[in-house]
Amino acid sequence: MAKNAEGAAQPQYKVEYREIQPFGTLKQLPLALEDNARKQSIDILNQVLADTIMIRDLYKKHHWQMSGATFYQLHLLLDEHYKIQSALVDTIAERIMALGGISIAAPQDVVELTKIPRPPKGREDVPTQLARLLEAHEIILRECHEGADAADESGDDGTNDLLVSDVIRANEPQVWFIAEHLAETELVRPNK
Repeated sequence: MAKNAEGAAQPQYKVEYREIQPFGTLKQLPLALEDNARKQSIDILNQVLADTIMIRDLYKKHHWQMSGATFYQLHLLLDEHYKIQSALVDTIAERIMALGGISIAAPQDVVELTKIPRPPKGREDVPTQLARLLEAHEIILRECHEGADAADESGDDGTNDLLVSDVIRANEPQVWFIAEHLAETELVRPNK
């Protein structure tokens, strides 16, 4: 650190940018897992991570753009689901790093990797918003079921547990809560 005229330490913020681990490489860690098992799990988890980031952001988009008779209830519900998905993003990314890999993190990487269809920039009606969320959940749940099986076969119990205990168990009730809002029921019944 350099010092200025008054003797205070001056941060050296102009540095040469250096990558210390290229994406797609493994750091050697004593995890009792074969490299191929770790690589497979990292690939699976990065896909789930990209899609979880996407659904998290869909929840916030729809939370902001919600309208209609159930505005208040859905506005609150979507924000609660957003918070749960945000926690999953962190859990998944940290598992990738714990396996010695590199988690995706930048928006352009999410856009490149996600399997969830991109919504328009504009505002959609409530049934469309909810249907988009259900489609995204189904994509994530399918990936998690397949990924949990693959992790189990390769002996990666930690990844299997994360996919089943954290991601699947968080997404399934969210599907239920969202799907029930699409049940065709009347808000008011006419008097007979």
